[in-house]
Amino acid sequence: MRKIAQVVMIVAFAALSGCSENNASQLFETAKFEELQNNKEHAVQLYEEIITKHPQSEFTDKAKERLAVLKANK
Repeated sequence: MRKIAQVVMIVAFAALSGCSENNASQLFETAKFEELQNNKEHAVQLYEEIITKHPQSEFTDKAKERLAVLKANK
């Protein structure tokens, strides 16, 4: 029984880890869309959320770059 519980916990952890990256991807795509819609404030919020909530994501550096561009153009 204990082995089953350990396996379930490992599988759940692996599944949740993947969800985080998907969420960062969705946030990044939404932020880019908001930029295209000229809703810069919301795009900034979304990029900041990626940076704070998903610091290990592949989208973090991209979000930092876009955030710097948006803040420079204010």
